[in-house]
Amino acid sequence: MALQRNLIFKGYGFGIRAGALAGVQQRYSSDVHFLTKPNLSAIKKGRGGRSSFSGNVATVFGASGFIGRYVCNRLGKTGTQIIIPYRGDHYDVLRLKLVGDLGQVLFMPYNLRDEEAIRKAVKHSNVVINLVGREWETMNFSFEQVHVEGAERLARISKEMGVERFIHLSALNSNVEHEGYFTKGGSKFLKTKGLGEQAVREAFPEATILRPSDVYGQEDRFLRYYAGVWRHQGFALPLPKAGKDIWKQPVYVGDVAQGIVCIMNDPDTAGKIYEVVGPRRYELCEIVDWFHRIMRKENYTRYDMKWDITFKWRARLTEMLPSWPLNSLTRDKVEREAVSDVTTGLPTLEDLGVTLTKMEDRMEWELRPFRAGNYYDEELGEFEPPAPPKYITAN
Repeated sequence: MALQRNLIFKGYGFGIRAGALAGVQQRYSSDVHFLTKPNLSAIKKGRGGRSSFSGNVATVFGASGFIGRYVCNRLGKTGTQIIIPYRGDHYDVLRLKLVGDLGQVLFMPYNLRDEEAIRKAVKHSNVVINLVGREWETMNFSFEQVHVEGAERLARISKEMGVERFIHLSALNSNVEHEGYFTKGGSKFLKTKGLGEQAVREAFPEATILRPSDVYGQEDRFLRYYAGVWRHQGFALPLPKAGKDIWKQPVYVGDVAQGIVCIMNDPDTAGKIYEVVGPRRYELCEIVDWFHRIMRKENYTRYDMKWDITFKWRARLTEMLPSWPLNSLTRDKVEREAVSDVTTGLPTLEDLGVTLTKMEDRMEWELRPFRAGNYYDEELGEFEPPAPPKYITAN
């Protein structure tokens, strides 16, 4: 409108004809034509960092989740333009606007069942990252609808729209058969994650798949899960097999995000599967005891949960709540605790050049908010440093 008023003003003084004015208006109102396969070396701008443009345009589904926030921050640091589809309240993703420079982070509402909205979200991107997942079923979405149907839909539409790279986040142990320990038939979460991998591979054969183990960091559902009051039975903590003979290999969320950025920038990773695990393996009872030592809550006991009927009812009760389950405690979550992390020799984050973070270097910081007497100003040397857990170095 400002351009039109300017042209009309000048036309009045210099006698521009109406036909010429209409032609100028038509010229400036034409659609912008985007480059579908740009020459990245020609359009890269800046020296690198948030105030630059790397040439990559990435659509991140599930950006408002725990891992998604770290991934968007790493993408923004490399000058990637980020498109963030979101559902629900826009305030959930509002703070993600700060991960990139002005104009580099774009938002649009969508629904996982709305194929037209998905097409609009990916049509200008050369990379699509699927971080959409659900740790518990709701009235709106089941595990199958999110992990299988939703993943297939995103991969298929991305392929149709000419997206060059598709990165899909699955889960470790999704390809391993295991018997149910806490629930009959085993974990539906892990089974549907495995079926989702197959669906993505069929729709987008060049997709890169990541299988992360338990991911820890700020606002996670691993450390907070064991630190929460609702997970305990008073001063006791029910665990599968009391935590014995169950091995976990947790990975830091920053390492996962860095691995995704490395995959995006390396064309040789197309079509590969990566097992995203930490550098050390711990027995479940060892790391849980270690967590309580750090939180100064050592006055507790562990026991086998299998015959604890009250705990089973507690897990089932939280699934019936209309909002999120308390402490993310569900029967399927407890079932996944009983499954040891199994690696099969596939490439890992170290093959991508990522320097893995040790849990011992992060736990004091991560668990500090849950420490007993957190506001007590102790004297220097009043408390002994918590003994580290026993571990096995991963091969």
